[in-house]
Amino acid sequence: MSKALALTLGEPAGIGPDIAIAAWLNRRELDLPAFYLIGDSAFITERARVLGATIALADASAEDAAELFADALPIVKTGIAATAKPGNPDDSSAPAAIASIRHAVADVISGRASAVVTNPIAKSVLYRAGFSHPGHTEFLAQLSAAVNGTVPHPVMMLWSPELAVVPVTIHLPLRDAIAQLTSDLIARTGRIVAADLKARLGIARPRLAISGLNPHAGEDGTLGTEDQSIIAPAVAILQQDGIDVRGPLPADTMFHEAARKTYDCAICMYHDQALIPIKTIAFDDGVNVTLGLPFIRTSPDHGTAFDIAGTGRANPSSLIAALRLAAQMAAASNT
Repeated sequence: MSKALALTLGEPAGIGPDIAIAAWLNRRELDLPAFYLIGDSAFITERARVLGATIALADASAEDAAELFADALPIVKTGIAATAKPGNPDDSSAPAAIASIRHAVADVISGRASAVVTNPIAKSVLYRAGFSHPGHTEFLAQLSAAVNGTVPHPVMMLWSPELAVVPVTIHLPLRDAIAQLTSDLIARTGRIVAADLKARLGIARPRLAISGLNPHAGEDGTLGTEDQSIIAPAVAILQQDGIDVRGPLPADTMFHEAARKTYDCAICMYHDQALIPIKTIAFDDGVNVTLGLPFIRTSPDHGTAFDIAGTGRANPSSLIAALRLAAQMAAASNT
């Protein structure tokens, strides 16, 4: 029996439950890979009622989820009940969301699940409950230390069929992002991207395009020296490692259709430089992928959308893409 994907509950008051229900209801026409939702049957039953959705649920274990998936949405319990209403997080929100993530990681590390797919969380809700990690990705990295005792360096990739991008620095003010850029950080990021594109997406020789930081990649130092002093040495290091990489390239000419055909992933220096092009090209069906972990993790590329939770207006396209990509990566990893 094939292994199912472990889907986390996410923030209970957000749209995670809504899009999980919507994805399962469309499983046959979309030929979706089997997944199970880690959470609370009573909570999902109530959310389905609010949405006006008719759905069959089955209490399950990770091992029997794939077999049950065709006829019912498998629910794997954590023992932590969720009670939040749509759009209104409560005291159950953080414990339920954290328990679901922990359970999913434990399942994939133990081999009971093929990959982790995470629904959106609300960091502000978790912080108020004492959550000590900067975000989802860092928490997953800490949990993955159970595999070999070390915390990996996680890398965020935003993926769509048309474009894949990686920001070297992520959620930082621009001045701090620039200050944190080093040749070592860029080279380390590039190595992780190349290794995971090969091992988990089946790309035999990944082609990387590395953006410059300044306009026109610094224009030979006349528009800033970082491209020559920080980025170019990182590119040289990666080339010495045998990686197919080019850069620093002017970011304003990297993302048109012809340019995108020349590489498999664009590595950019800061958040908006990477995310603006992919959210322009693939706003509804982009996928957030964490590279560098000892397991596969994908996620919808959007937030909790409290304002539309429980209304039936949430678009499940990004979750569906995340489920498909997780299954694709799991299959490539097993070949």
